[in-house]
Amino acid sequence: MLLFFASLAILLLGYKFYSPFVEKQAGIDPAIKTPQARLDDGVDYVAISPIRAFLIQFLNIAGIGPIFGPILGAMYGPIALVWIVIGNVVGGAVHDYFSGVMSLKEDGKSLPEIAGQYYNVIFKGVMLIFTCMLLFFVGVVFIMSPAGLLSNLSYFEGTFLAGNTFWVLLILAYYFFATLLPIDKIITKLYPVFGLLMIVMTSLVAVSVLLEAPHLPQVTDIFAFFDTHEHHDFLTPNPDGLPVWPLLFLTITCGAISGFHSTQSPMIARCLTNEKYARPVFYGAMMCEGIVACVWATAGIATFPGGYPELKAMLDLGGPGLVVNHIATSYLGIFGGVMAILAVAIFPITSGDTAFRSLRLTLTDAFHIRQSAVRRLALAAPILGVAYMMTLLDFSLIWRYFAFSNMLLSTSVLWLATKYLLDRGTFHWIVSIPAVIGTAITVAYIATAGIGFNLPAEHSKAIGIVVGVICFIGLVMHHSKRNAGGYVKREA
Repeated sequence: MLLFFASLAILLLGYKFYSPFVEKQAGIDPAIKTPQARLDDGVDYVAISPIRAFLIQFLNIAGIGPIFGPILGAMYGPIALVWIVIGNVVGGAVHDYFSGVMSLKEDGKSLPEIAGQYYNVIFKGVMLIFTCMLLFFVGVVFIMSPAGLLSNLSYFEGTFLAGNTFWVLLILAYYFFATLLPIDKIITKLYPVFGLLMIVMTSLVAVSVLLEAPHLPQVTDIFAFFDTHEHHDFLTPNPDGLPVWPLLFLTITCGAISGFHSTQSPMIARCLTNEKYARPVFYGAMMCEGIVACVWATAGIATFPGGYPELKAMLDLGGPGLVVNHIATSYLGIFGGVMAILAVAIFPITSGDTAFRSLRLTLTDAFHIRQSAVRRLALAAPILGVAYMMTLLDFSLIWRYFAFSNMLLSTSVLWLATKYLLDRGTFHWIVSIPAVIGTAITVAYIATAGIGFNLPAEHSKAIGIVVGVICFIGLVMHHSKRNAGGYVKREA
């Protein structure tokens, strides 16, 4: 129990003491008019109160990511909590904050557009490709996962509702309208309620697990992890042969650090009425997602007294969705089962529609498409049509590409934030160090993964670190060269 509360305390202390320091480097000015005040269009630039903005951002970035990921990460044991906390405070929350701030400073633009201004057209193009790829995969994943869950409910057995195609088409129809309609028609009205629902559900699960779970992870388990892993080698696998480095960091992204979040931040940045709300909305939402991740990682470890083999057996039987249902019904009864269905069906749908909406906004920014009802329709229809075709493919293959592009995009945003702070002449290490680490993780993964170069795991760690350091040196040299050529620093 002490480990769980220590994890929550670190997240809260990070917001209380570290986030103001981060904010100081960003150059926030409450007196500056926000993009919403200057560009109000009644569709995407619509004023939202900071509380609603926080709840929408929280729900958009959360979905089922901080539930499924930590449950899968629980197979590595209590070290999963260490990654969630450290990754969140120094990586994920900072990443989310600067993705929102940079968009605020640049008329609510999407991150690839901003990358073109701070770097060059090549970096913009690469970031645009991976942003669009990630948004598309997120949307497809969040069609397939809730459709699969709903079609397999026993209540619908023997009816047309038991067919996966019905639910896929129904979810796609909702995405179509949610993508086209002004943000204040559905998202600002319903999503704050769903955000509160996630907070309530998480709180109920946390209290129940802490009071009734047969085996809570302990602080001593962390020391035992290192004591039993020779030379403290993070390449040492868990019982299933999966290496902690880099797979744990790709398994638990939402809750620790996720590139998907940066695709959602511009949507909310277009709706904030003051720059001072950036810290509670962007940094605060990520901190709360870290709490959700800690709850479910703890539940995944504590609910199975048989340890890894018992958890792995249930995952093999029905995936993380079955584990969620088992945990919820074990501690909360029938009500818990209802909450579990909401968690693994409604929540991903709310993230899926904002993924497609963000994809539309990203494309309109990149190709300077003026927004009208007809043009929004012309963009949404082919995107969702291709998404339907993708739902016919193997889910596990799509998930692997989603995980890689997610981590790659988060690392790209950290490099972009590094350039932003270098140009301002402030303390860039708060983003450059996480950028180097993120690069090392991403390169190590693609070097050793089956969808990548399939190299031996023992080589991937060194390759990743070398590439990360080279990227940092290259950025510093590029920045110094531009300054030597008379480049003027960008001010907030």
